[in-house]
Amino acid sequence: MNEVLETMLRKYQATNAEERENAIKEILQEVALAGLSRAGFFHVAAFYGGTCLRLFHGLNRFSEDLDFALLAKDPSFRLEDYFSAMQKEFRSLGIEVEMSLKSKGEQSDVQSAFIKGNTLTLLLHFFPTKSSENSAPSNQKIKVKFRVDLDNPSGGSTEVRYRLLPSPYEVLVFDEATLFAGKIHAILCREYKGRVKGRDYYDYLFYTAKGTPINLIYLENKLRNAGVFLQEAPLTLETVKQMLAERFASVDYESAKEDVQRFIHDKQSLELWKKELFLSTLDELKKQ
Repeated sequence: MNEVLETMLRKYQATNAEERENAIKEILQEVALAGLSRAGFFHVAAFYGGTCLRLFHGLNRFSEDLDFALLAKDPSFRLEDYFSAMQKEFRSLGIEVEMSLKSKGEQSDVQSAFIKGNTLTLLLHFFPTKSSENSAPSNQKIKVKFRVDLDNPSGGSTEVRYRLLPSPYEVLVFDEATLFAGKIHAILCREYKGRVKGRDYYDYLFYTAKGTPINLIYLENKLRNAGVFLQEAPLTLETVKQMLAERFASVDYESAKEDVQRFIHDKQSLELWKKELFLSTLDELKKQ
């Protein structure tokens, strides 16, 4: 196996097929980021979301997707323009994947694509010594989805961060206060096919425990874009607390726990998830 991949795999203690597949997905994410960086993608877009939080802020849960937002509206932006740079990065490590743009049924402010690879082929490439334990249907695919928000509002702050593997590269990311604002927006606005996206609530507790402040200007702009906040006066921290209190009082926490448990190792941490726990965090919130 490629020496770089061996180095990247050392941090994983993958003891079963699911954990090995998750390790592969996380490495695919990092290789894709390196390819995007070398293609100049981060001159026009910034990284956010759960994977950003895991890589740059220590979030201890698995995240499936890569999420980005354009720094300014650009009608000519095409996500597929960056496919060749990512493919070059994958091929340099002997990784066989394909990329495809997700077709849009209607006008959308998001461009999405998938990185896909045959599950069995990737397992054998990354874990050749586990060949007797690697099993998957011949047509099964490992997928990593990545999305670009084309209509990101103003008010977000960014910073440059670095990764050393597969080789040194830089990524433009939203800072932690902006990421927290985006997460609160998701809690207040996201509809997830009739289920609660427990990952949002897990990340919310992560930010709160760290004492991360909220970029209130960015949150206000996102809520106005979503039609959730329409008052003429600026958004205040007290209004945010009231909106969250209403949401926390109505959440189906069993559904939230069911959603997030496959992304974390410490499932015991979910036992206290209930309205009272989340309401108790509101006094800890602070603005930037």
